[in-house]
Amino acid sequence: MTFDRPVVLDTCILVGAGLRDTLLRLGESPALYIPKWSDDIIRELERTLQTRFGKTADQTGHLVQELHRAFPEASVQGYSDLVPSLLNHQKDRHVLAAAVRCGAHSIVTFNKRHFPPDTLRPYDVDVVHPDDFLVESDLSR
Repeated sequence: MTFDRPVVLDTCILVGAGLRDTLLRLGESPALYIPKWSDDIIRELERTLQTRFGKTADQTGHLVQELHRAFPEASVQGYSDLVPSLLNHQKDRHVLAAAVRCGAHSIVTFNKRHFPPDTLRPYDVDVVHPDDFLVESDLSR
C-alpha cells in the first residue's frame, strides 16, 4: 500500500538517528508517506549535529549526501518568498513555508508550540508529534 502524502520532517526529527531511521524507512518504497525537507532544515541539521553532538563536517556531509541519495525528491525548493507572510514562531517559519510550498499535509516535529493552530489553519497543515505520527491509523488522509 502506497500513499501520496507529503510530510515535512523538522530538524529535531532528523537529528536522532533512531527516529530518523524509523521515519525514513516508512518513506521508502512502498512508501506510507513522502518525506520532505528544505535546505534550511538540512543546514540546521548539520549545524545541530556539529555543535551539540560533536559530529564533524565530514560526518554531517556524508549524512546529507545519503539523505539526498535515498530521497532525491525530498528537497523542497522555492519556499523562501512565503516566509515573511507566515505568523508562526519566527524561527520555524521556514518549516511551514516548505510545507505550504510542497503541499504537505503535516509537519512532524517535537516543537508543536512553534506552530499554533491558528497560524496553520489557512494552509490546511497539521503539526504532529512523531509518536502520534507513528501510531496514526489513517496515513492516507
